[in-house]
Amino acid sequence: MDLRQLRYFVAVAEELHFGHAAQRLRIAQPALSRQIQALEKDLLVQLLFRNRRRVQITPAGQVFLDRARQILARADEAVLAAQRAGGGVSGTLNLGFVGSATYDVLPGVLREFLHAAPHVDLTLSEMTVHAQLEALIEKRIDIGLLRLPAKTEGLVFRTIAREPLYVALPSSHRLAQLPSVPLSALSEEPFVLYPDHPRPSWTEYVIGLCQRAGFRPVVVQRTVEIQTTLSLVAAGIGLSIVPKCIGNLQRKDVVFRRLTGVRAHTELLAAYRERDPSPVVQTFLKVLWRRVRAQKHGESRTHNTSMDSEALVRHSAKD
Repeated sequence: MDLRQLRYFVAVAEELHFGHAAQRLRIAQPALSRQIQALEKDLLVQLLFRNRRRVQITPAGQVFLDRARQILARADEAVLAAQRAGGGVSGTLNLGFVGSATYDVLPGVLREFLHAAPHVDLTLSEMTVHAQLEALIEKRIDIGLLRLPAKTEGLVFRTIAREPLYVALPSSHRLAQLPSVPLSALSEEPFVLYPDHPRPSWTEYVIGLCQRAGFRPVVVQRTVEIQTTLSLVAAGIGLSIVPKCIGNLQRKDVVFRRLTGVRAHTELLAAYRERDPSPVVQTFLKVLWRRVRAQKHGESRTHNTSMDSEALVRHSAKD
């Protein structure tokens, strides 16, 4: 007995006519009759009663019909599931990310990915850079979105976004009135930063920038969440250095100003294992790069439009 015979039997039982069933299955009627006979021989039970005038299903055939339909439905589900998994639109994906990724690229990517692959079982975990690197190596996550990675054998790192650095200040701070702030102007200010271990760490990076500007920052508080950091900034406990995307968090009690005086930027990176065969991983990366290209194209168009507007103003002024 095989699935083909089950399909043949279901067709005849539903049509109650060998000729009609043969047309539905697109096979010759004698071949269909032989397959039904072979099925009954294997089962040692008569499924159909037939004579020259009609076909009837036997009580045993009715019981078998119900089970056969269930088996065929499960088989179809298995085929669909395999096709979805092979096409990267079902399965599982474990994604790690740093908190700052949620304020820019991540929401749009997730929305587009879940639309393209609605049957994927997605697990999201906010993790430090170090924790993501360990989880990638140990195969506890499939993709990481992180900053400042150490070179790690067996992992691929690709840039998603390159952002300038901003300083987060209390809205009442004297420097909040400036359009931008030199890093050297922060030499006497208290800082709110993350823990500096394990490395690589954001704090290690910020301290290095300050040292190149001629001072070592005084760290008065350390936190592990950006929302806590901003609350401490708002309370006047200290200031903090953050990526530009954090400015998307609009708060009345905190302002964000571009840092100047240093060639400082940060990159948000996608990290994943080399030669990962998972179709789901490949699908996510395709969505991610498509989103990144679209965002860069949009920024380019905005920049060009701004330049065109400035040129028009200059031209009008000459006239």
